[in-house]
Amino acid sequence: MYLHLGDKTVVPFSAVIGVFDLDNASTSRNTRAYLERAQKEGRVVDVCGELPRSFVVCDGDGESDIVYLTQISARTLMRRAEVFEIGDL
Repeated sequence: MYLHLGDKTVVPFSAVIGVFDLDNASTSRNTRAYLERAQKEGRVVDVCGELPRSFVVCDGDGESDIVYLTQISARTLMRRAEVFEIGDL
């Protein structure tokens, strides 16, 4: 199954490493440094076009992780993942 991140972008659930609320997570200096490094390395994909509400870290198929910025809240993304788990039984 896939997780829809917005703007016609979907990722396989199996590739998702973590879903993070941008406001809460970016208060950490380490998280800000991680996001800045990912941006400099070209590993950030903006799928919202506006102010992002969350970011999703995905496995990059053996390469560096990919960070998706999305306007969809972390809570909504997690609910979508829960629906998948229940429907998968």
